[in-house]
Amino acid sequence: MSIHKSEIKKITTHQLQAMKDRGEKISMLTAYDYSMASLVDEAGIDIILVGDSASNVMAGHETTLPITLDQMIYHASSVVRAVKRAFVAVDIPFGSYQGNSSEALRSAIRIMKESGAHSVKMEGGAEIKESVTRILSAGVPVMGHLGLTPQSIYKFGTYSVRAKEEEEADKLIEDAKLLEACGCYAIVLEKIPAELAKRVSEEINIPTIGIGAGPHVDGQVLVIHDMLGITTEFKPRFLRQYADLGTTIKDAVTNYVKDVKAKDFPNDKESY
Repeated sequence: MSIHKSEIKKITTHQLQAMKDRGEKISMLTAYDYSMASLVDEAGIDIILVGDSASNVMAGHETTLPITLDQMIYHASSVVRAVKRAFVAVDIPFGSYQGNSSEALRSAIRIMKESGAHSVKMEGGAEIKESVTRILSAGVPVMGHLGLTPQSIYKFGTYSVRAKEEEEADKLIEDAKLLEACGCYAIVLEKIPAELAKRVSEEINIPTIGIGAGPHVDGQVLVIHDMLGITTEFKPRFLRQYADLGTTIKDAVTNYVKDVKAKDFPNDKESY
């Protein structure tokens, strides 16, 4: 029996896999607070990612590196309280899992216990295999992330497209298969050639979620501030802007300031 959106009370890893198996695309967006998560969930999104992109769009940092585990748990807790249907994945932030599987497990368990989220997301392949395996052995679902991995920005030195060369493309495919073999339930593919993303999606059985990875993946993800036009300085080729809330918000605030200065707000009807 096929699974229709109206029949699903709560998205699970099992249903995400079923979506791939029957060719239904998976929708995923970021959210970082209760109010936005409520709207996104009610609109029917499949996965909400509490991304470490909160470091950029919520805190104003240049990279994702400064955000802490405590801050990620705060954002994730806010999102989980809002969600009724969507599956919630949370980025384990930089420095909370790389190179130490014991710390990785502690970080994942804190996220799950303190926020109530449904899974964690980690960047990297073979180099984090031990951490991924240890977290999965504790019963925590893990979403992988390959291609452009923003936590490694100072290693790459650029946000340009990854895996254009054969050697790096082969490594990415190997890493995707490794993550699947470890037990990851899905993998984000960021900013890689569309044909490579297609190949990965065909060669592994678990869902692939693309951001700047073309149309042949099993789902798509965007940062919500970007797709709603709240952030205006970031306009990569892969971004489709679905609204211009930046202009709407500025116009609303401008009108509010004008009405306050003109003593037009509040009027008699707005007073007690």
